[in-house]
Amino acid sequence: MIIRELIKTDYDQWRKLWRAYLEFYETSVDQTVYEMTFERLTSSSRKNQCALVAEIDKTLVGLVHYIFHPHNWKIEDVIYLQDLYTVPDKRLKGIGRALIETVYKIADENKTPSVYWTTQKFNHTARKLYDNIATLSPFIKYDR
Repeated sequence: MIIRELIKTDYDQWRKLWRAYLEFYETSVDQTVYEMTFERLTSSSRKNQCALVAEIDKTLVGLVHYIFHPHNWKIEDVIYLQDLYTVPDKRLKGIGRALIETVYKIADENKTPSVYWTTQKFNHTARKLYDNIATLSPFIKYDR
C-alpha cells in the first residue's frame, strides 16, 4: 500500500471513492461540486485544502480530505479531517489508520497541534479505529 497526495490523473478513481463516501452518509453533490472540489484538492495554489489517497496495485482504495485553518484559541493552524473513506472490501486492513497517521505526520511537520473530525453515531466500524487513535470530544455539533 502506498499513501500519496492526490494528483490530476486520479480524477476518475477519486470520484468513484468520494461518491461512495457520500452515499454512505446518504448524501450527494452536483457534478460541478465534484469538479470544483477535485480542482481545489489538486491545485498547487490552494495549500490549505488537501487530499491523500491509498493505492494498492495502481488502484485507489482509500482517501482522506483535510483542511488547514486558523483557530482563535491557538496561534498555529489546526486541521479539520473532513472526509475519510476506504473501499468496503479493504476495511480492517489498516488503510484508514495509515491515512489518518499520515495526516498526523503532516500536522507534526507543520507544527499544527490539532487534528479533528466528526462522524455519525452509526459509523461503528470507523469509530472503533477512531477510539484507538484519537480522543472522543464532548462537543455536540449543530448545523444550520
